[in-house]
Amino acid sequence: MKVIGINGSARKDGNTAIIIRTIFEELNKNGIDTELIQLADMDIEPCRACFVCKGKGNCVFREDGFVKVFSKMAEADGIILGSPVYSADVSSRMKALLERGGVVAATNPGILKHKLGVSVAAVRRAGGMTAVDTMNHFFLNKEMIVVGSTYWNMVYGKEIGDVLKDNEGIANMRNLGQNMASVMLKLYS
Repeated sequence: MKVIGINGSARKDGNTAIIIRTIFEELNKNGIDTELIQLADMDIEPCRACFVCKGKGNCVFREDGFVKVFSKMAEADGIILGSPVYSADVSSRMKALLERGGVVAATNPGILKHKLGVSVAAVRRAGGMTAVDTMNHFFLNKEMIVVGSTYWNMVYGKEIGDVLKDNEGIANMRNLGQNMASVMLKLYS
């Protein structure tokens, strides 16, 4: 079993990566392989809405990082989407991935069907629910199974590492990882 975590932050190894890795710790305890993809390491262009991807399983434009990321999404059993909150929603990097991935998945029905999805947000003040909803809508519209926790999937902090001071948020991330592992073990074992 394999879960990929996609960090939509422009800040590599920041708060969003910290909360994804917190979930990974719980998955790893259950023998589930994990891989972190940091969108800060690549450019992802917005979708061109050409629909040439229909029936091809991926985008036909290969000059950026999208094809590699989407291939990993299609291969994984579970996907964690993580974004910091910028302007009360997901980052532009995450939004480009979701829009382009949404078109590829819509024109290649079933490519993400029944995979597990978890969305998390690193938040300073507000917009966390909107960001989580944006990512969850992607999952739900692609027939994925969304895993939840005991509270909303967001952790508060501004400077790198501040999220570790949000004890309730970090506990929620651990629980989220445990829930994801439990569902994966039931579905895929």
